[in-house]
Amino acid sequence: MENIEEAEKQWLKAKESFELAQQKHNSKIDTFQSKYLSKDIESIEKYCKLILVKSEYPFKFSKSIDVVYSQETKILIVEYFLPTIEQIPNVKDVKENSRTYEKKVIYLTENQHNKLYDNTLYRMTLRSLHELFFNDVVDAIDAISFNGWTSSINKTNGQPETKCILSVYVTKQVFNSINLANVDPKQCFKALKGVSAANLHSYSAVQPIISYDKNDKRLIESKDILVNEGTNLAAMNWEDFEHLVRELFEMEFSVNGGEVKVTQASRDGGVDAIAFDPDPIRGGKIVIQAKRYTNTVGVSAVRDLYGTVINEGATKGILITTADYGHDSYEFAKGKPLTLLNGGHLLFLLQKHGRKAYIDIEQAKSLTIL
Repeated sequence: MENIEEAEKQWLKAKESFELAQQKHNSKIDTFQSKYLSKDIESIEKYCKLILVKSEYPFKFSKSIDVVYSQETKILIVEYFLPTIEQIPNVKDVKENSRTYEKKVIYLTENQHNKLYDNTLYRMTLRSLHELFFNDVVDAIDAISFNGWTSSINKTNGQPETKCILSVYVTKQVFNSINLANVDPKQCFKALKGVSAANLHSYSAVQPIISYDKNDKRLIESKDILVNEGTNLAAMNWEDFEHLVRELFEMEFSVNGGEVKVTQASRDGGVDAIAFDPDPIRGGKIVIQAKRYTNTVGVSAVRDLYGTVINEGATKGILITTADYGHDSYEFAKGKPLTLLNGGHLLFLLQKHGRKAYIDIEQAKSLTIL
């Protein structure tokens, strides 16, 4: 009898502990749901990442996914590590001898396996876009930039390397007009102006259409510009804004070595800087320009940057602004060595380096900017 009573006490204690844990868990879910429904940026990013992480495939691969959401543009940037070709099954069939019951495994040819791999990655890309748009119940996402990465071994030197092998930018309106059940995955990807090498299994690197550039620049000295929570970047003196941008890139890039040479400042608020990255893979000559704008940056500015990249013989161009870009600008930048950073990205980088400010375009428009 005593054993039964003791067992009952233990059960009641375990039940109470379970119910408390359940209540705590449910409370977290309720809080997360409330934040997501209010379009909290961090919650939107967490929700979108969960959608992709929980998506199941008939083969195993280690998922590494990062998402960044811009509330200003309603664009979601997805950095997705895709499986390598070794992680895609290459078994075509298994036959059993009716007399000996021995099993014989028949494998795909190398060419068949390569085609299967390419087709799988295009399907995964379209499926991920569908899952994100379909589950956007609060209509927070207008467009998605999906960058597919792989970590593989370089066959020439045996060293591991990470590359972006496909990238696509598409609006919800365009994507929702597609009947995925009837498309050829690769042709659909190309029709969306996605960029990739002819053969994905070659792991040839491409330039992401939209991404955050966090690790590959460095700069020169400039005078200190103090900003705080009360600083509206869009209303700053144009020369102070130029110096602030120089400081920002210096903090961002100096950790990796190298140097930046800045050209003479210009009254139009653009900063022309030439960065020299010594990295043998990512490096080279990089053109950086800034626009302290209160209106959407037109595609002409992006074309000008691309022209500068070509004329300077640079490997890449970066345009950063207090405002934003239209879809035409992003469309033009597709497949080109250009990175477009808007006001949200600017604030993100400032916060990353311990500085706070804000951008109020309407307030800036109402002021007389010197």
